[in-house]
Amino acid sequence: MKEGPDIAQVAACLGEPARANMLLALMSGMALTAGELSREAGVTPATASGHLAKLEASGLVVGEKQGRHRFYRLADPDVAHAVEALVTVSARLGHMRTRPGPKDGAMRRARSCYDHLAGSLAVDLFEHWRTNGVFGSLPETFELTRRGQELLSERGIDVTALTKSRRPLCRRCIDWSERRHHLGGGVGAAILSLALNKGWANRKDSSRVVIFTPGGEKRFVAWYSL
Repeated sequence: MKEGPDIAQVAACLGEPARANMLLALMSGMALTAGELSREAGVTPATASGHLAKLEASGLVVGEKQGRHRFYRLADPDVAHAVEALVTVSARLGHMRTRPGPKDGAMRRARSCYDHLAGSLAVDLFEHWRTNGVFGSLPETFELTRRGQELLSERGIDVTALTKSRRPLCRRCIDWSERRHHLGGGVGAAILSLALNKGWANRKDSSRVVIFTPGGEKRFVAWYSL
């Protein structure tokens, strides 16, 4: 293809192992320092700075100076969506870096996919709402039905405010561990924020794992159930 976006440049930036590990660490949705990212990537701080400069120049991450540290985060949800898509393809092809274990079980149950919930719990929510008329037709980005808007408003999510954002209200995201869809977009982000704010769940340090308390998971399931 001689015209249009040059995906090769972005792909080359993503394809370096240390930079890939940094991007995966930032999929937690939290901003991390260069030191934290160097440990995630397994490289020296000086090497990490070079990688972060390339990621920032490519528009994949954004850095922000605060005090003595510079914090980095993914540039926008589109970058997170691209990284998660690559994770899905890699898992399907069997390109796994570690053997399954207890930590994998926690990741499969509930984790953050940038700023929305992923894992089997999120897939269950998506399937439940899909079969109960919360969504309309399901292209990659889609809208809530009137029933869906009423449901979310009743459950404390300001749908009107979300529609004012340039971000898609709802987005399908293929879950790498479940191989089915979970809910992204503005609504997906609002759901994760609500679960954390209500104390039903909390993040595990700087990892992507989201840990629901036994009671919190029951309340969350009751919240989305119809």
